[in-house]
Amino acid sequence: MDRAPGLSVRFKLTLSYAGFLMLAGVLLLAAVWLFLLRYVPERALIVTTGTPTHGVFPVRSNLLRVFAPRAAAVLVFLLVFGLLGGWILAGRMLAPLTRITGATHMAANGTLSHRIRLEGRKDEFRDLADAFDAMLVRLEAHVAEQRRFAANASHELRTPLATTQALLDVARNDPNRDTGELVERLRAVNARAINLTEALLVLSRADQRAFTREPVDLSLLAEETTETLLPLAEKRGVTLDTSGDIAPAFGSQALLLQMTTNLVHNAIVHNLPEQGAVWVKTSVRPETVVLTVENCGEKLSPQLVSTLTEPFQRGTERIHSDHAGVGLGLAIVKRIVQVHDGSLTITPRPEGGLRISVQLPAPPPHTAT
Repeated sequence: MDRAPGLSVRFKLTLSYAGFLMLAGVLLLAAVWLFLLRYVPERALIVTTGTPTHGVFPVRSNLLRVFAPRAAAVLVFLLVFGLLGGWILAGRMLAPLTRITGATHMAANGTLSHRIRLEGRKDEFRDLADAFDAMLVRLEAHVAEQRRFAANASHELRTPLATTQALLDVARNDPNRDTGELVERLRAVNARAINLTEALLVLSRADQRAFTREPVDLSLLAEETTETLLPLAEKRGVTLDTSGDIAPAFGSQALLLQMTTNLVHNAIVHNLPEQGAVWVKTSVRPETVVLTVENCGEKLSPQLVSTLTEPFQRGTERIHSDHAGVGLGLAIVKRIVQVHDGSLTITPRPEGGLRISVQLPAPPPHTAT
C-alpha cells in the first residue's frame, strides 16, 4: 500500500524524549520559582553598616531579572541535551527493529534463508525476532514443498501426455496397426491423467478449507469404504477386516470419506502379492477419535516411511499398474487430517506393511451424533 512520507520513528522518539525532558525542566524551574516567591519578600529594608543610609529595595524584581536568563539557559541546555541524547537512545532502542525490518525486506524479495538471530536477553524485540525466524523456517519449508510438488506434478502430468503422443505417432506411422489395442491403451492413459487431475482438485479444496463441518461417524465411513473396495480386495486376494466402536467426529463427510478411501485403497494395493490382509479399526479416546488402518506388505525402513506423505512418493517402485494410484493418496490424507485439526501417524510394522493412525478431535457435546 502506498503511503505518504512521514517522520521516522527514531525522530518521533527523539522529539518525545526531548519534549519530556523539557517538560520536566519547566516543572522543576517552576517549583524553584514558587519556592523563591514564597520565602523571598517582595521588598526588603537594607541598612548599610557604618553609614546613616538605609532604604527599601525591590527584592523580587531583582530576583526575576537574575533568575529568568539563567532559567532560559537551562531550558536551552535541556533542549539540546534532550535532542542529542534522545537521538542516541532512540537509535540504540530501535537497532533490533532495524535488523528485523532488513530481514523482512529480504524475505519480501525472495530470500527466505536469512535469519535474524537477535542476541541478548528475552524482551519484546527478541520475541518478535524469534517469531519472525520461526515463520521464515516454516515459510521456507512450505515454499520448498510447493516447488517439489509443482515439479513432481508437472512430471506426472507430462508422463501420460508423452505416452499419448508416442501412441499417436506409432498409429500415424503404421496405419495398418490394430486400432482396438491403441484405443484401449489411450483409454488407460487418459484415465490416469483424469485421476491425477481429480486428486489435485481434492488436494486444492482441502487446502482452501472451503467445506461445511457436520457430525460424521468414522465407523460408518470405514464400513462404506470397505464395501466399495471389496471387489478390488477380492481381485488382489486381500482380506478386509473392519471392527471398532462408533467414532463420532466433526468435519466434512466428503473429505473424511476421501481420506478413509485413500487409506484403505493404499493398504490393498501395497500389500502382499497373495494372501494379504487389511485391518480397519475405529476407537474412541477421551478427547479424540481414532481411525487405524494396518496392512501386510514389504518391510519398509523408517526413513522411507517418513517421506510417504510427500506428494508423488510411493513405498514401492514407481510402477503404474491399473490401481497403483497417482502418488497423492497419503498427501491428500495428510492435508485432510490437518484441516480437521487432527494428527497422522505412520509406522512400519515389524512383520511388514504399515500401521496408519488418524486422530481427530472429538466433536463438541452439542454436535455429537
